Amino acid sequence: MKLHFQRLGQGKPLVILHGLFGSLENWGLQARALSERFDVIAVDLRNHGRSPHSPGMTYADMSADLKALLDSLELDRVLLMGHSMGGKVAMQFALDHPERVEKLVVVDIAPVHYPPHHDDVIQGLKAIPLTTLKSRREADQVLARYVDSEPTRAFLLKNLYRNDARQFAWRMNLDTLAEDYSDISAAPDSANTHYGGPTLFIKGGESDYLKPEHQRPIETLFPQAKFKIIAGAGHLPHVEKPAAFTKLVETFFTPAD
Repeated sequence: MKLHFQRLGQGKPLVILHGLFGSLENWGLQARALSERFDVIAVDLRNHGRSPHSPGMTYADMSADLKALLDSLELDRVLLMGHSMGGKVAMQFALDHPERVEKLVVVDIAPVHYPPHHDDVIQGLKAIPLTTLKSRREADQVLARYVDSEPTRAFLLKNLYRNDARQFAWRMNLDTLAEDYSDISAAPDSANTHYGGPTLFIKGGESDYLKPEHQRPIETLFPQAKFKIIAGAGHLPHVEKPAAFTKLVETFFTPAD
């Protein structure tokens, strides 16, 4: 598995991982802002973006993918940040290879199993007739029957592209994401009992992904965990409140003078 990535900036290496149905492009604004201080490596996880399609979506698989990427780049130790599913991958990697993670940021997700909550999204995406689709507007009209939120539909439809035959296709591996959704919903799991490095959990104030009852499992696995809330943001605080998010991350990742 050779993951696709983009790299910009100079400084300590900072690896950024996106969420389910996303890609490294979701982090474009933050990557550019953070590249002023860090060597930013934004990654497409397997079955997403321009990375290869492959069976399997376990966090062990994706942790191994990330290790292979860091090995290929000859990076022994990195700053690591992930959002949602990418946050679970980041947690898994930190548990599997604690010596390779200097600091960890987890954005709006906990190391727990989440009940299925993307059924409408998956049904809507599968309902889009790719072979006869004429436009993104037509795709949006189909998806709107399943997904009310226009920003969510716009986010999902970023996965559409025209292939060499000029037909619409998905960059993500939709079939595998649907088939292996139970693995994506699962909690990270590792033989190591905890990651002892500095860890920051960032919650969107309007999001319900991080709940009070998640504090104990978080602190069990990440005993140095700290928590910050970005007011007025939902599940995408890095998109909805970019300036506040950048300041929070820079402060955490940059040692005090």
